[in-house]
Amino acid sequence: MFSHRPQPIAEHEAKGDTARIYHEIRQTLRVSGVNLNFRTWAGYPTFFPAMWAAMQPLAASEAFESASSELRAHAAELARTLPALEINAPVGESQRFQIARALALYHYINPKLLLFTVIVRRALQGKPATDVAIPSVDLGRKVPFGPPPTMAPMEMVEERPADAEVRRVFRDLQKTLRLASLNSDYRTLALWPEYLSPAWAALKPVVRSDAYRESVATLGREAMRLAHTFPEPHSLHARRLDKRGERVASLVETTERFERLLPGLILHIALWSQSWSPAADLRQSPYPLTTGDVEPLRGM
Repeated sequence: MFSHRPQPIAEHEAKGDTARIYHEIRQTLRVSGVNLNFRTWAGYPTFFPAMWAAMQPLAASEAFESASSELRAHAAELARTLPALEINAPVGESQRFQIARALALYHYINPKLLLFTVIVRRALQGKPATDVAIPSVDLGRKVPFGPPPTMAPMEMVEERPADAEVRRVFRDLQKTLRLASLNSDYRTLALWPEYLSPAWAALKPVVRSDAYRESVATLGREAMRLAHTFPEPHSLHARRLDKRGERVASLVETTERFERLLPGLILHIALWSQSWSPAADLRQSPYPLTTGDVEPLRGM
C-alpha cells in the first residue's frame, strides 16, 4: 500500500516553488523549520502548492493561533492525568538548556500541525468533522511572520544515524509507534542521545496503556471540534485533485496517517516537558502573542 507514497523532500533539497513554500511555512507558522507532514506533502506536486495557497490565510490568522493554543492547553491537562515520567539522563546544565528549548519548539508547533492537518483532511474528503452546528470562526487579524527570536533552530540528526544506540532507539520508536518515517521531534532530541534513550525508556510503558490511548482519542476529538470552526478549503477536494492527475488515494492515506499520529506526539512532548516546566506553564504557549503583535489579515 505504501509503494506509491513519495519520499519527503528535505529542506536543503527543496528547489523552486517548493523552497518558496517552505520559506512561507516557516514565516506563517512562526517556526524555525519545516516539519515532516509538510516535507511529505511536498512530494505531491499538484496538491502541495494548491494546499498552501488555500491554507495560508487560515494559518496566518490570530484565530488559528488561538485555537492551537487551546489544543495545547488541553494536551497539557491530559498529560497531567498520565503517570509522571522518571527520566534519569546524565546531562549537564548547558545540555538541559538546549533540550528544554527543543521541547518548547515542538510543544509550540505540534498543536498547530494537528489542527492544520485535520482541516486539510476534511477538505480532501469533503466531510464535516461533526454533526453539531458550530459557527465558523472570524479569522480577523494575522499574527506576526517569522519564528520568535528565542526559538531553537529545528536541527536534527539523520534518519539513519551513525550512532548505534540512536539507531536502536529509532528502530524501537518506529516499531512501537508504527511510524512510516521518524518525526522531526525524535530526530532533534537525538542530538542528545544520553537524554533520548532514557526519555523513550520512561515513555514506552505509558504509550502501551489504556489511559494513554484514551487521552490520544480525546485530543483527536478536540482537534476535530476546533477544525470544524474554520472555513473548509473546497479547492482541495480529492475529486478536483484527481482530475488534475494527483495520486489522491496515497495523499488521503498520508494525511490521515499524520492526523492519527500527531495527538500522541503532542502528548509525548507534553509528558517529557513536565520534567522541565510546571504544569501551569505547559498550558500556555511557549511563544505567546503580546498586545500589538496582530494586525489586519491581508495574506503574505
